[in-house]
Amino acid sequence: MAWHVVFGANGVMIYEQKRREQRELNQQIESLRKQNDFLDQQIKALKNDPQAIEKEAREKLRYARPGEVVYTLPAAKPVVPVNQKK
Repeated sequence: MAWHVVFGANGVMIYEQKRREQRELNQQIESLRKQNDFLDQQIKALKNDPQAIEKEAREKLRYARPGEVVYTLPAAKPVVPVNQKK
């Protein structure tokens, strides 16, 4: 009987495993909620805030105002481990 209480289909071990899964899922939910809130704020800013729109245009599209100079650096080469070189 004691074995079934600890190791059975609804035993203490399964209960603890389910509690651990619940905590992990709750953490994931909270993380995704925060990410969703951040993205909502970005969307609102891009719809209404001229400074946010300008920032995105400068960073993503490399736009510049008249008289400004934009410098673009080459992308870094990926590091290949010694044992994988051909």
